Amino acid sequence: MPKMLKITLVKSPIGYSWDQKDTVKRLGLRKLNKTVIKPDNPQIRGMVRKVRHLVKVEEIEAEE
Repeated sequence: MPKMLKITLVKSPIGYSWDQKDTVKRLGLRKLNKTVIKPDNPQIRGMVRKVRHLVKVEEIEAEE
């Protein structure tokens, strides 16, 4: 079963650089405490690493 990442925005990107705001937006996070489920791949991991101070990440198993 492929792994998925559960990503929650826990801190506002206001006051951070435009590229970090853009990364949060491209992850699909629009409001505080909202969660998205994304596939666990190098591209998503890189995006999460860039904004790791703004998000909480959990690994979950994908359901079919």
